[in-house]
Amino acid sequence: MFQIVQNAIHLLFAQGELAQLSHSSFHEAIQTISTSTEEEFTISYPVGYKPSKESILTSHPYSKEGLTGRYNYLMHTQLPVSGIFQLSMVMEVLFSSLIRELVLEFPEKLSSKKLVPVSDILKAATLVEIHLSITDKLLTELSYKSPREFAEEAETYLSVNLLECAAYHAYIEMKATRDILIHNFGVANDTYISKAGTHARVRTGQELPVSQVYFLEAYESCLQVCEWLEEQLHRKWHSSDYAVKKSKNAGT
Repeated sequence: MFQIVQNAIHLLFAQGELAQLSHSSFHEAIQTISTSTEEEFTISYPVGYKPSKESILTSHPYSKEGLTGRYNYLMHTQLPVSGIFQLSMVMEVLFSSLIRELVLEFPEKLSSKKLVPVSDILKAATLVEIHLSITDKLLTELSYKSPREFAEEAETYLSVNLLECAAYHAYIEMKATRDILIHNFGVANDTYISKAGTHARVRTGQELPVSQVYFLEAYESCLQVCEWLEEQLHRKWHSSDYAVKKSKNAGT
Protein backbone atom coordinates (compact mmCIF):
# COMPACT_ATOMS: atom_id res chain seq x y z
CA MET A 1 0.00 0.00 0.00
CA PHE A 2 2.81 2.36 0.96
CA GLN A 3 4.62 1.69 -2.32
CA ILE A 4 1.48 2.37 -4.38
CA VAL A 5 1.12 5.79 -2.77
CA GLN A 6 4.84 6.45 -3.17
CA ASN A 7 4.60 5.67 -6.89
CA ALA A 8 1.78 8.20 -7.22
CA ILE A 9 3.82 10.83 -5.36
CA HIS A 10 6.77 10.24 -7.68
CA LEU A 11 4.47 10.63 -10.70
CA LEU A 12 3.09 13.86 -9.28
CA PHE A 13 6.62 15.17 -8.70
CA ALA A 14 7.50 14.26 -12.29
CA GLN A 15 4.43 16.12 -13.54
CA GLY A 16 5.42 19.17 -11.54
CA GLU A 17 8.95 19.02 -12.94
CA LEU A 18 7.77 18.65 -16.55
CA ALA A 19 5.31 21.51 -16.13
CA GLN A 20 8.07 23.77 -14.83
CA LEU A 21 10.47 22.77 -17.63
CA SER A 22 7.77 23.40 -20.23
CA HIS A 23 6.91 26.77 -18.67
CA SER A 24 10.59 27.78 -18.72
CA SER A 25 10.95 26.66 -22.35
CA PHE A 26 7.92 28.67 -23.47
CA HIS A 27 9.16 31.72 -21.55
CA GLU A 28 12.58 31.42 -23.18
CA ALA A 29 11.01 31.11 -26.63
CA ILE A 30 8.96 34.26 -26.01
CA GLN A 31 12.08 36.12 -24.91
CA THR A 32 13.98 34.98 -28.02
CA ILE A 33 11.17 36.03 -30.35
CA SER A 34 10.65 39.37 -28.60
CA THR A 35 14.33 40.34 -28.87
CA SER A 36 14.71 39.12 -32.45
CA THR A 37 15.13 41.65 -35.26
CA GLU A 38 12.92 39.47 -37.46
CA GLU A 39 9.30 40.55 -37.86
CA GLU A 40 8.03 37.31 -39.40
CA PHE A 41 8.71 33.68 -38.55
CA THR A 42 7.87 30.55 -40.55
CA ILE A 43 7.12 27.44 -38.51
CA SER A 44 6.77 23.92 -39.93
CA TYR A 45 4.61 21.32 -38.20
CA PRO A 46 3.00 17.96 -39.12
CA VAL A 47 -0.59 17.80 -40.41
CA GLY A 48 -0.62 14.11 -41.30
CA TYR A 49 1.30 10.86 -41.55
CA LYS A 50 2.18 8.90 -44.71
CA PRO A 51 1.96 5.09 -45.01
CA SER A 52 5.75 5.22 -45.33
CA LYS A 53 5.80 6.59 -41.75
CA GLU A 54 6.94 10.03 -42.90
CA SER A 55 5.32 13.13 -41.47
CA ILE A 56 3.35 15.37 -43.81
CA LEU A 57 4.57 18.85 -42.98
CA THR A 58 3.08 22.25 -43.62
CA SER A 59 4.53 25.69 -43.02
CA HIS A 60 2.79 28.68 -41.50
CA PRO A 61 4.02 32.29 -41.35
CA TYR A 62 3.64 34.13 -38.05
CA SER A 63 4.15 37.76 -37.20
CA LYS A 64 6.27 38.45 -34.13
CA GLU A 65 3.15 39.40 -32.19
CA GLY A 66 1.20 36.40 -33.46
CA LEU A 67 3.85 33.83 -32.54
CA THR A 68 4.40 35.42 -29.14
CA GLY A 69 0.65 35.21 -28.57
CA ARG A 70 0.59 31.49 -29.40
CA TYR A 71 3.45 30.77 -27.00
CA ASN A 72 1.73 32.81 -24.28
CA TYR A 73 -1.42 30.76 -24.84
CA LEU A 74 0.59 27.53 -24.55
CA MET A 75 2.30 28.72 -21.38
CA HIS A 76 -0.61 30.29 -19.53
CA THR A 77 -3.59 28.23 -20.75
CA GLN A 78 -2.75 24.98 -22.52
CA LEU A 79 0.02 23.92 -20.15
CA PRO A 80 -2.03 24.18 -16.93
CA VAL A 81 -5.04 22.53 -18.61
CA SER A 82 -2.89 19.59 -19.69
CA GLY A 83 -1.43 19.48 -16.20
CA ILE A 84 -4.89 19.17 -14.64
CA PHE A 85 -5.62 16.21 -16.92
CA GLN A 86 -2.38 14.55 -15.84
CA LEU A 87 -3.00 15.13 -12.13
CA SER A 88 -6.49 13.63 -12.44
CA MET A 89 -5.11 10.57 -14.20
CA VAL A 90 -2.43 9.96 -11.55
CA MET A 91 -4.96 10.20 -8.72
CA GLU A 92 -7.50 7.96 -10.44
CA VAL A 93 -4.83 5.29 -10.99
CA LEU A 94 -3.75 5.67 -7.36
CA PHE A 95 -7.24 5.05 -5.97
CA SER A 96 -7.92 2.16 -8.36
CA SER A 97 -4.58 0.52 -7.54
CA LEU A 98 -5.19 0.75 -3.79
CA ILE A 99 -8.66 -0.76 -4.05
CA ARG A 100 -7.43 -3.48 -6.41
CA GLU A 101 -4.62 -4.41 -4.02
CA LEU A 102 -6.92 -4.65 -1.02
CA VAL A 103 -9.71 -6.53 -2.78
CA LEU A 104 -7.26 -9.07 -4.17
CA GLU A 105 -5.70 -9.49 -0.73
CA PHE A 106 -9.02 -9.52 1.13
CA PRO A 107 -11.72 -10.86 -1.23
CA GLU A 108 -14.18 -10.93 1.66
CA LYS A 109 -14.42 -7.15 1.25
CA LEU A 110 -16.42 -7.72 -1.93
CA SER A 111 -20.16 -7.59 -1.47
CA SER A 112 -21.86 -10.98 -1.53
CA LYS A 113 -24.49 -9.34 -3.73
CA LYS A 114 -22.02 -8.88 -6.60
CA LEU A 115 -23.24 -10.94 -9.53
CA VAL A 116 -20.81 -12.78 -11.78
CA PRO A 117 -21.96 -13.58 -15.34
CA VAL A 118 -21.96 -17.31 -16.05
CA SER A 119 -19.89 -16.60 -19.20
CA ASP A 120 -17.10 -15.15 -17.05
CA ILE A 121 -17.07 -18.21 -14.83
CA LEU A 122 -16.99 -20.59 -17.80
CA LYS A 123 -14.14 -18.66 -19.46
CA ALA A 124 -12.03 -18.58 -16.30
CA ALA A 125 -9.37 -21.24 -15.92
CA THR A 126 -8.87 -20.61 -12.20
CA LEU A 127 -10.61 -19.03 -9.24
CA VAL A 128 -8.05 -16.24 -9.36
CA GLU A 129 -9.25 -15.26 -12.85
CA ILE A 130 -12.81 -15.00 -11.57
CA HIS A 131 -11.57 -12.88 -8.69
CA LEU A 132 -9.73 -10.57 -11.12
CA SER A 133 -12.81 -10.32 -13.34
CA ILE A 134 -14.99 -9.26 -10.39
CA THR A 135 -12.36 -6.75 -9.27
CA ASP A 136 -12.12 -5.21 -12.76
CA LYS A 137 -15.89 -4.83 -12.92
CA LEU A 138 -15.91 -3.19 -9.49
CA LEU A 139 -13.26 -0.68 -10.55
CA THR A 140 -15.18 0.09 -13.74
CA GLU A 141 -18.34 0.75 -11.71
CA LEU A 142 -16.44 3.02 -9.32
CA SER A 143 -14.91 4.99 -12.19
CA TYR A 144 -18.36 6.24 -13.20
CA LYS A 145 -19.14 7.62 -9.75
CA SER A 146 -18.60 11.22 -8.72
CA PRO A 147 -15.59 11.77 -6.42
CA ARG A 148 -17.93 12.17 -3.44
CA GLU A 149 -19.83 8.96 -4.24
CA PHE A 150 -16.53 7.24 -4.92
CA ALA A 151 -15.20 8.23 -1.50
CA GLU A 152 -18.29 6.88 0.23
CA GLU A 153 -18.01 3.49 -1.47
CA ALA A 154 -14.22 3.36 -1.36
CA GLU A 155 -14.38 3.46 2.44
CA THR A 156 -15.79 -0.08 2.28
CA TYR A 157 -12.55 -1.30 0.73
CA LEU A 158 -9.90 1.13 2.02
CA SER A 159 -11.28 1.48 5.55
CA VAL A 160 -10.52 5.21 5.39
CA ASN A 161 -12.95 8.03 4.72
CA LEU A 162 -11.50 10.28 2.03
CA LEU A 163 -14.12 12.91 2.82
CA GLU A 164 -12.35 13.50 6.14
CA CYS A 165 -9.30 14.74 4.20
CA ALA A 166 -9.58 18.49 3.58
CA ALA A 167 -7.40 18.30 0.46
CA TYR A 168 -9.72 15.69 -1.06
CA HIS A 169 -12.46 18.32 -1.35
CA ALA A 170 -10.09 20.50 -3.39
CA TYR A 171 -9.42 17.40 -5.50
CA ILE A 172 -13.19 17.00 -6.02
CA GLU A 173 -13.31 20.54 -7.45
CA MET A 174 -10.32 19.82 -9.68
CA LYS A 175 -12.05 16.71 -11.04
CA ALA A 176 -15.21 18.73 -11.63
CA THR A 177 -13.13 21.30 -13.51
CA ARG A 178 -11.52 18.55 -15.59
CA ASP A 179 -14.96 17.20 -16.52
CA ILE A 180 -16.18 20.65 -17.55
CA LEU A 181 -13.10 21.19 -19.71
CA ILE A 182 -13.83 17.92 -21.50
CA HIS A 183 -17.62 17.96 -21.72
CA ASN A 184 -18.70 21.63 -21.68
CA PHE A 185 -15.89 23.64 -23.30
CA GLY A 186 -14.77 24.94 -19.91
CA VAL A 187 -18.07 26.67 -19.07
CA ALA A 188 -19.46 25.84 -15.62
CA ASN A 189 -22.91 24.30 -15.44
CA ASP A 190 -25.19 23.07 -12.64
CA THR A 191 -23.39 19.72 -12.59
CA TYR A 192 -20.11 21.47 -11.83
CA ILE A 193 -21.72 23.53 -9.05
CA SER A 194 -23.23 20.38 -7.55
CA LYS A 195 -19.95 18.42 -7.65
CA ALA A 196 -17.66 21.25 -6.49
CA GLY A 197 -19.97 22.35 -3.65
CA THR A 198 -18.45 25.06 -1.48
CA HIS A 199 -15.24 24.84 -3.53
CA ALA A 200 -17.00 26.04 -6.71
CA ARG A 201 -14.92 28.83 -8.25
CA VAL A 202 -17.50 30.40 -10.56
CA ARG A 203 -21.24 30.46 -11.11
CA THR A 204 -23.21 28.53 -13.72
CA GLY A 205 -22.60 29.91 -17.21
CA GLN A 206 -19.20 31.39 -16.38
CA GLU A 207 -15.93 30.16 -17.84
CA LEU A 208 -13.73 28.20 -15.45
CA PRO A 209 -10.26 29.78 -15.26
CA VAL A 210 -7.36 27.35 -15.35
CA SER A 211 -4.13 29.23 -14.75
CA GLN A 212 -0.63 28.23 -13.73
CA VAL A 213 -1.46 29.24 -10.16
CA TYR A 214 -4.56 27.01 -10.19
CA PHE A 215 -2.48 24.10 -11.49
CA LEU A 216 0.07 24.56 -8.69
CA GLU A 217 -2.72 24.69 -6.08
CA ALA A 218 -4.27 21.50 -7.51
CA TYR A 219 -0.83 19.88 -7.60
CA GLU A 220 -0.32 20.66 -3.91
CA SER A 221 -3.79 19.32 -3.03
CA CYS A 222 -3.03 16.02 -4.76
CA LEU A 223 0.23 15.69 -2.83
CA GLN A 224 -1.61 16.40 0.41
CA VAL A 225 -4.18 13.70 -0.37
CA CYS A 226 -1.33 11.24 -0.93
CA GLU A 227 0.38 12.19 2.32
CA TRP A 228 -2.91 11.86 4.20
CA LEU A 229 -3.51 8.45 2.64
CA GLU A 230 -0.04 7.27 3.61
CA GLU A 231 -0.67 8.02 7.25
CA GLN A 232 -4.25 6.73 7.36
CA LEU A 233 -3.45 3.49 5.55
CA HIS A 234 -0.44 2.96 7.81
CA ARG A 235 -2.77 3.07 10.81
CA LYS A 236 -4.91 0.31 9.27
CA TRP A 237 -2.13 -1.77 7.72
CA HIS A 238 1.23 -1.16 9.35
CA SER A 239 4.00 -0.39 6.86
CA SER A 240 7.59 -0.72 8.04
CA ASP A 241 8.67 1.35 5.01
CA TYR A 242 6.39 4.20 6.07
CA ALA A 243 7.67 3.95 9.64
CA VAL A 244 11.25 4.28 8.36
CA LYS A 245 10.31 7.25 6.18
CA LYS A 246 8.56 9.01 9.07
CA SER A 247 11.51 8.36 11.35
CA LYS A 248 13.93 9.85 8.81
CA ASN A 249 11.72 12.90 8.29
CA ALA A 250 11.52 13.42 12.05
CA GLY A 251 15.30 13.40 12.26
CA THR A 252 15.83 16.04 9.58
